[in-house]
Amino acid sequence: MSRRARAAALAVLLLLAGTVSCRRVPGGERRPEGLSVLLITIDTLRADALGAYGHAGDPTPGMDRLAARGVRFDDAHAHNVVTLPSHANILSGRYPMDHGVRDNAGFRFPSRLETMATLLRARGYRTAAFVSAFPLDSRFGLGRGFEVYDDRFVGTGARPAFLEADRRGTETVGLATRWLASVRGQRSFCWVHLYEPHFPYRPPEPFASRFRGDPYLGEVAAADAALGPLVEPILAAGAGGRTLVLLTADHGESLGDHGEATHGIFAYEATLRVPLILYQPRLLAPRVVATPVRHVDLLPTVLDALSLPIPEGLAGRSLMPVATGRGGGAPAPDSYFEALSGQLDRGWAPLRGVLRGGMKYVDLPIPELYDLRRDPGESTNLFRARPRQAEQMRRVLVSLTAADQETARGAESAETRDRLRSLGYAGAGSSPPRPRYGEPDDPKRLIALDRMLQEVFGLYVSGDLAGAILRCRELVRHRPGMALSHLYLAQLERESGDLRSAGEALRRALALDPGDAVIASQLGAVLTQAGRAAEAAALLEPFARRAEPDVDVLVTRGLALAKMGRSQEALAELARAREQAPSNAMVLVDAGTVHLIAGEPDKARQAFEAALAIDPDVARAHSSLAFLAAESGRPREALERFQKAVALDPREHERLLALGLLLWQRGRAAEARPYLDLFVASAPPARYAPAIDRVRGLLLSRRPQG
Repeated sequence: MSRRARAAALAVLLLLAGTVSCRRVPGGERRPEGLSVLLITIDTLRADALGAYGHAGDPTPGMDRLAARGVRFDDAHAHNVVTLPSHANILSGRYPMDHGVRDNAGFRFPSRLETMATLLRARGYRTAAFVSAFPLDSRFGLGRGFEVYDDRFVGTGARPAFLEADRRGTETVGLATRWLASVRGQRSFCWVHLYEPHFPYRPPEPFASRFRGDPYLGEVAAADAALGPLVEPILAAGAGGRTLVLLTADHGESLGDHGEATHGIFAYEATLRVPLILYQPRLLAPRVVATPVRHVDLLPTVLDALSLPIPEGLAGRSLMPVATGRGGGAPAPDSYFEALSGQLDRGWAPLRGVLRGGMKYVDLPIPELYDLRRDPGESTNLFRARPRQAEQMRRVLVSLTAADQETARGAESAETRDRLRSLGYAGAGSSPPRPRYGEPDDPKRLIALDRMLQEVFGLYVSGDLAGAILRCRELVRHRPGMALSHLYLAQLERESGDLRSAGEALRRALALDPGDAVIASQLGAVLTQAGRAAEAAALLEPFARRAEPDVDVLVTRGLALAKMGRSQEALAELARAREQAPSNAMVLVDAGTVHLIAGEPDKARQAFEAALAIDPDVARAHSSLAFLAAESGRPREALERFQKAVALDPREHERLLALGLLLWQRGRAAEARPYLDLFVASAPPARYAPAIDRVRGLLLSRRPQG
């Protein structure tokens, strides 16, 4: 055999053995080529909930193994304490003032900026994302660069008030592992997001029993177990593995620290400090790094690890030097952070701050300064005791935010404001942003209102809808200028069946925040439901004419136009919604509904079947096909479709009623009774009183009636 043939054979053997070639980078260091990247982000995960970060209850054996064999960063920080902005920071390597995403709603990641997905796809990587909660829906702009962006759970079922659409981590991981298997042997970038342990904490068994007194920790353990099929094969591959793993959280959870029940208002360490683990045994030896690091550092780190150029203008820097122990003692950079939901949703003072050298400065009407090395629990505010240091930190913050533009959700044009005023919103957009905030606006002074919101939520999820409404009305009286409390009240009133009160609450909310598309779309839906479709369509027109309109605005306006008999205009709005959210099956279901209204059953059937091709578990698509089957004289198919729909989403009262009546009328009372009993027990009387009375009569008669 010739030398060339022997070399070729050796190359094949090495490839089959799973070895990775190396590339020399500046400084003489050799990096493995052909690596894939797996980014895991876990929602609402405190660093100290992991065993690797000191928790003694052994809730996270899987993540602990990853940390023990990889690089664990002990001092990692997020820059935001809500989901969408935090992931924008991670994927772009930019601060929120650079990309402009400041909260979970009302913002879009700009298409002009590169992300981890766009950069790696341009280099030939296969790219996919599997997310588990609505704030990461593709409509918000993070899907660009991903061949697959799986958010198909959004909008597929009835959603109770306050609860975001989400899916279990086990399901998300299952989708991700199947995709990874399909691209095995190719370079890939896969992002997997888990929503556990987000509030409300409802861990599955066996974690509910094991952590009976701490359901948050139960959900942490459930998330850890869900990751097993994704992480364990990578760990088992050892030095032969070809995957760089990054695991972090978008933010933490307060769990009562400083009076905050969950997250989003404050930026204390309970919500700002996050776990961060890197794993790739050919690239990184096990190590614990004490140097402060940041979310914006992750994109440069990935590019550096892959020996790819790092774009100019990023806020972050590569962590490879400190991860490999070759950092050279360079000082850690400053870290900016913010919590603006209080300002944007409630009219409270905005919170911004900076971390530098173990010190933490929080810029609020009542400023705060903490020495985190001596006071990690942030119990002693040193602002007055160390005025010189506080002023230095303030100047650092000013320099970091010098280019920050005014935070606003889609400023409205004069025409839009005029249209809103004509519909009864006297203050529509006329109030300028507040020039300053005083101590009464400081979140520390207002956190009791947040606890009231949590009480409303607690009453609701416990099944006490009437109690939740009363408590929310009390909250509105306490703080009538807080749009969020009116929005909560509207959701509760609508669920109770009181459309008039829901509409009034939404009008008050929109008057306080006239540019909020979420409030506008909800008001449009209530108006349409109340038989005022023309008013809904007029209200939503200026929102629909935005450059990047909200998907819910387009859908709601489309359905209102359909109710007015303007089917072609309705379908055009729904087509725009499909462009914004191509993986949203419910937009196709709504298009099918418009075709039904227009008397086009064949086109309707095609739309419903297309929705099920995206997601086979869309209850409304099954029930709509059931109605079509029943009308076409196919009762067996209709019954099967109804049963599937109700099994998927028993909260849909109309489907419960339709299925029960159909079974009853076919002489199958024993099968009908469970569905009719559930309808009577769960349907709100304010909306379904006549139907409830009729069903009760049927059940008492003990015999089928028409």
